[in-house]
Amino acid sequence: MPIQLTSIGLALAALLTAALVALISTPVVRSLAFRVGAVDVPKDNRRMHNHPIPRMGGLAIFFGFILSVLIFIPLTSELRGMLLGSVVIVILGILDDIFALPALPKFFVQIGAALIAVLAGNRIDFLSNPNIFSSEPFWDLGWLAVPITALWIVGITNAVNLIDGLDGLACGVSTISSMTLLVIALVMEEPDVAILMGALSGACIGFLPYNLNPAKIFMGDTGSTFLGFILAVVSIQGLFKFYAIISFAVPFLMLGLPIFDTCFAILRRVSHGQSPMAPDRGHIHHRLIDMGFTQKQAVAVLYIISAILGLSAVVLTTIGVVRATLFLMALCAAGAVAGKLYLDRVNNNGETPPSTGDSRVAKPWRSQPTDIGNYFGEEDQSDK
Repeated sequence: MPIQLTSIGLALAALLTAALVALISTPVVRSLAFRVGAVDVPKDNRRMHNHPIPRMGGLAIFFGFILSVLIFIPLTSELRGMLLGSVVIVILGILDDIFALPALPKFFVQIGAALIAVLAGNRIDFLSNPNIFSSEPFWDLGWLAVPITALWIVGITNAVNLIDGLDGLACGVSTISSMTLLVIALVMEEPDVAILMGALSGACIGFLPYNLNPAKIFMGDTGSTFLGFILAVVSIQGLFKFYAIISFAVPFLMLGLPIFDTCFAILRRVSHGQSPMAPDRGHIHHRLIDMGFTQKQAVAVLYIISAILGLSAVVLTTIGVVRATLFLMALCAAGAVAGKLYLDRVNNNGETPPSTGDSRVAKPWRSQPTDIGNYFGEEDQSDK
């Protein structure tokens, strides 16, 4: 499909604008975080840092994104709903970064923010049938569209939040996911989606220099939940409306890393007789650290995995349905083999001693949970 040069230019302009705003505003937000007490103090073995670091840096990402969007995209009812819901998410994140709010109230507010976006028109009205031999290529969700869409938005919001455990991890993965959707939107001639993703990736890129190891500021709940919310809502418009099996598989590939980590965390906790909301040191990034990787190496590995998944999503949107199905099956088989090898190594290694190549000492991941209320917020909370 031909890609319009105008769409590329607008997406690039939105990216650069958002990046510049985020880059300039991050030091201001950092000073503000110290003033209001939004500071992460390491207090348990899930922390990867050894000194107080300000959080709430996601506010700079939000500033870059919102300004760029308002400049380059005309407001529609769907866009208004998404932006209003994101404002609710950001306000919730700021309060949580300062006061460490309980999980349940945050969860209900997230549902409310999701419903704001859904009722404004951001809904998954149809799902493509994964059975390619069926005479019905699409499922009409009917009244189920509202709860299913709200569940998707809340789930992805918290999935991105849960991988925010290493310097630059959630921000980098979100950048890769948004760039993936940017390319897909350009290929599929969705200029508004391309501009939205250009603005989001630009805001992440502008914030990333302050967030890479050693981080000068964390994005906090303000950033991780905001990024998850925007990615979830935009994916509804930019991915679920594609044809055949593409629309069923692409969103899960683009957001594959946070989705897998969240599902694996819930299954792991339930299998150990714990509450699925109980935090632990069993996330993928924790396991990589305990296997001997430094923070930078672990983040690089997860960046590569996200990039491979993103490239796979792009490939699925540019080839035919039959070839896409074969490619998806091959990808699933390769993932199963890689997962088996990974689990075998973890089981053989047991509790691997901490790496000596990183100044931030990591302890065995089999430690007991300390605060159930942190599940729906950033795992690195300060004492309140």
